[in-house]
Amino acid sequence: MFGYAGRILYIDLTTGKTHVEPLNEEYAKKYIGGIGLGMRLWLDYSKPGVDPFSPENPLILANGPISGTVWPTGGNGHAFVAKSPQTYGVGEAKAHGSFGTELKRAGYDAVIFKGKAEKPVYVWIDDDSVQLLDAAHLMGKSPAETEDVIREELGDYYIRVAAIGPAGEKLVRIACIINDKTRAAGRTGLGAVMGAKNLKAIAVRGTLDITVAKPEEFMEYVKEFHERMKGPATKKYRTLGTAENVLVHNSLHCMPTRNYNNATFEGAEKVSGEILNERFVAKIIGCSSCAMRCEHMCVVAEGPYKGTMTRMEYEPLWALGPYCGVDRLDAILKGMDLSNYYGLDAISVGVIVGFAMDCYEKGILTQEDFDGIDARFGNHEALVQIIEKIGKREGIGDILAEGVKIAGEKIGKGAEKLGQHIKGVEVTGYDLRCLKTAALGFAVSFRGADHNRHGAYAFDVKGKVNRLKAEKGRGKMVKDMEDIYTLIDSLIVCKFSRGTYYKELEDMTKLYNLVTGFGITTQEMVQAGERINNVARLFNVREGLGRKDDTLPYKVMHLPVPDEGPSKGAYVSQEELDLLLDDYYESRGWTREGVPTIEKLEEMGMDDLVNIVKE
Repeated sequence: MFGYAGRILYIDLTTGKTHVEPLNEEYAKKYIGGIGLGMRLWLDYSKPGVDPFSPENPLILANGPISGTVWPTGGNGHAFVAKSPQTYGVGEAKAHGSFGTELKRAGYDAVIFKGKAEKPVYVWIDDDSVQLLDAAHLMGKSPAETEDVIREELGDYYIRVAAIGPAGEKLVRIACIINDKTRAAGRTGLGAVMGAKNLKAIAVRGTLDITVAKPEEFMEYVKEFHERMKGPATKKYRTLGTAENVLVHNSLHCMPTRNYNNATFEGAEKVSGEILNERFVAKIIGCSSCAMRCEHMCVVAEGPYKGTMTRMEYEPLWALGPYCGVDRLDAILKGMDLSNYYGLDAISVGVIVGFAMDCYEKGILTQEDFDGIDARFGNHEALVQIIEKIGKREGIGDILAEGVKIAGEKIGKGAEKLGQHIKGVEVTGYDLRCLKTAALGFAVSFRGADHNRHGAYAFDVKGKVNRLKAEKGRGKMVKDMEDIYTLIDSLIVCKFSRGTYYKELEDMTKLYNLVTGFGITTQEMVQAGERINNVARLFNVREGLGRKDDTLPYKVMHLPVPDEGPSKGAYVSQEELDLLLDDYYESRGWTREGVPTIEKLEEMGMDDLVNIVKE
């Protein structure tokens, strides 16, 4: 096989035994790689209703057919898949950097971790040599510290490491898996799944060549895309970065602020991408094989948070800043740094702190509950202190570490209405009350609240539709974008590069064929994207999720935007949501309850999964 390594590594953490099996070529063609292959393999190796923290919940690590090549942004990605301790359905998260490159060069398309180690271990993959090594000395260390220790003891700086921090060890439900020190497979709590398996880290070194089917044509295409990625399609990422969104969203009154109590932030100028770049960005670096460079490394040079160094994107900046009413970039950067240290999803942690502050201001939680912290909106010291508590599962942090859904239920007294989540996963930086195409995309997202599963916010923010109106036709728009996004995350290429695929699906198909030699048509590529979304839906259906879970946070449906301006009074009614869901399910060929039909599955060549919808 070209592009693919052609091998899957199986690791039983309970017995310590490992073996390799060939990659099923039909699976490669049908599910591409990355999240598509990962979700399909998870269904094969799991039982319905498995607990996320059970040894029987397999953790799948997969890369894509482009991984390990020199394709711009495509050579470096990897994905983790398991049952999520937040959604109890699809858990999937991707990261870039250099880890995925190394895994592919070690000769694997996927690694399946089963069981649970008796004591903490880390896995050392050195081409065909696979060992489980003692990790007792790594416990309590951050992912960055873990990476340094492993490299030193194995004697090779070029080893790539993906690790969990103290939060993953303590089964904090928003724990993530971090590689290359700052690159997080962030959402859905898969760091906690690693922790439940007593798996502290995965270290990889690979020395094999990656061969493509048509090397000369492939290199010409690489050169063309290098030029595209230096052009206007990626200017935002190369200059201000995604933090540019702060002022854009604030001007449209679509930036959730103070736990959805507002849609604009009066301190937006102070935490803008412009100020971030002017005062804190020290260097912009790129991943393996990237022609773009977007990683904005920030340093705090003075004040109480002096010495803090971290990368920063819009979503964590928004979550740790405006969502908590905090207008100090140094504190926001410290919050991000702490999230990396403990191994926490920085988006979720900011939303959880905003939730806690809302509970405090409404008298549901007291200063005593916070061990003396004055947890009001805007208190940057409280932000930092609460993150510490969550990372350590200490005091109120023990409840907050469960995520806003479970925490709200445990706290009670109306707190559950203040927890803004979808399927248990905390919201991201788009006010869904006034972005109604995005609202649908978020509601049906198979991994919970997420802008990266569909990109439907672009239709609203760029004025391609009336963002304040729910109407038929939005379902097809969301579906088509979802299918492209699942392809991006299965190939795996970076979403920041999506604008450089001028013909979108035709360009992706050409890339896939040059690498693999399979010679599939654009229509077959379109169908692969749709198939991957169907396999994700089957994952959730099998685990008990359905239409009832395709819903929106309480405030989105019950608290109209109060701010004066273009979004004032906007919210999503149940009627509007039902209209949007019906339209979406119809465009997908699913039942009104959101279940794929037998006819649809047969049309997709998924006959072997029909039993899931028959049960």
